[in-house]
Amino acid sequence: MSTKTTQLDWREGRRRRAWELKEQGWKQSAIAAALGVTPGAVSQWLKRAREGGVGALRRRPAPGPTPKLTAEQLAQIPDLLDRGAEAYGFRGQVWTCKRVAEVIRRTFGVAYHPAHVNRVLHALHHSVQRPVERAAQRDAAAIVAWWQERWPVLEKKRPTKGAPLSG
Repeated sequence: MSTKTTQLDWREGRRRRAWELKEQGWKQSAIAAALGVTPGAVSQWLKRAREGGVGALRRRPAPGPTPKLTAEQLAQIPDLLDRGAEAYGFRGQVWTCKRVAEVIRRTFGVAYHPAHVNRVLHALHHSVQRPVERAAQRDAAAIVAWWQERWPVLEKKRPTKGAPLSG
């Protein structure tokens, strides 16, 4: 059982206890003092119990927006990604959040922000790929020459910490 569920169950028990005390003839202010809550909270709990019965004091999951994709559609996403990015007209086999969002939009007609696509992928125990290989046009000799010749010149021009920037 998670900590969050334990807390919610504890709160539900407190609401039920308030109802029991009210049925025993306690005043709302005394119930509030005994349970360490405000009289307003006790008033709301008792109103809920009067209108909906003791079952109305049960914990309720927090409301949220309805998901844009159904569980079946979410289950299809890993299969879509297994086909590779090039199957959907992208250059290279690397998946990014923007590309996955585009595939979801094309396939299901649902638009997701790339940051949310990352959350969806993590919920599916999936993640976007990082390129494993270096670019084919990479010139290692030119990179070494740049670091040895150009970088020291640029580093000398950099202002030191605390020095005023020119402007």
